[in-house]
Amino acid sequence: QVQLVESGGGLVQAGGSLRLACAASGRPFSSYAMGWFRQAPGKEREFVAAISRNDGNTDYADSVKGRFTISRDNAKNTVYLQMNSLKPEDTAVYYCAARTDWGTRYPYWGQGTQVTVSS
Repeated sequence: QVQLVESGGGLVQAGGSLRLACAASGRPFSSYAMGWFRQAPGKEREFVAAISRNDGNTDYADSVKGRFTISRDNAKNTVYLQMNSLKPEDTAVYYCAARTDWGTRYPYWGQGTQVTVSS
């Protein structure tokens, strides 16, 4: 089991930046591949970015490529999402999630953090 707690959300103007963090506790953090998802009001939850356990392999949704960067610090049990050039359409609740390996489902989720981008 792993517990996940997101932080770093807030209100930012379009074009601005935010960095989200997700702190993990429980089983060793390096045991998990991590992902970020988001859900806007009235919309389905969607994939944002993912990172593998140790080799730094990453994946991004087309809508955030070139603007968002996922990274992890296994020594700090934390995964990050650096979000640059934010757009109003990036407004959503952002969730981090953990899975045991690349390509498997995500059974563990955080509670989410709100990101609001004003125009």
